Amino acid sequence: MNDAYCFHKSFDPAGPAPFQMDRHYLLYALEGTLRLEAGGKRWTLPPARAALIAANEPITLSILTRLTSASVLFAPGYMPAPKTALSVFDMTPLARALIAECRDWGADAAPLTPYATQIFRALAEVALALADTPSRCSLPVPKSDALAKALDLTEARATGAVSFDQIASETGQSPRALARRFSEELGMTWSEALRRIRIIMAVEALADGNAPVTQIALSVGYNSLSAFNASFRDLMEMTPTQFRASLRT
Repeated sequence: MNDAYCFHKSFDPAGPAPFQMDRHYLLYALEGTLRLEAGGKRWTLPPARAALIAANEPITLSILTRLTSASVLFAPGYMPAPKTALSVFDMTPLARALIAECRDWGADAAPLTPYATQIFRALAEVALALADTPSRCSLPVPKSDALAKALDLTEARATGAVSFDQIASETGQSPRALARRFSEELGMTWSEALRRIRIIMAVEALADGNAPVTQIALSVGYNSLSAFNASFRDLMEMTPTQFRASLRT
């Protein structure tokens, strides 16, 4: 088996399940969405985002939709160890192009050609550089099933009119009890969690197409462009337009 290879395969929705590899792992989906949990946080990984996971680092992985993976594995020693055990970051056109070139070399492929070796090493350098600026698009992992259900329901309805009291009622909790769970388990209010979910959705839309910012704001549940811009800047420390431009340079 080569020191570096691409894992290109399709999967049906599944999980959550423990996941651990003995190689540094660039986790990336060409199509579909993953959910990754580690270190008390959780991220969604659409094609706009990837994760660099150090060898032997345990995570929990869920496949949320039909998925086509184009992940890349590097033997320890083939590339420097990542500075952090896990980093989730926004993909760039260069990173996507390098992964596309790697897809011809799978686990059972012939030995890497000099060209393939250069491509894999370039991808390793790019992934390490991207990992230095991790995405802010994460949520804490709920500790209780009751909060997990409420958070999942909030996420499912985030793009429309959604009511905290309704979420509490449909998950069999009093508003007071649910508010306490958000504070104690996530360190934020329900409104703050909803805002973060909506901005995460907006980040994915900005990275994945050319829709106008106003259209994206409306599609993720905002009625005011100014409110959307303020929320986006608060989490991402840049405007939506600046964020989109940063992915294309």
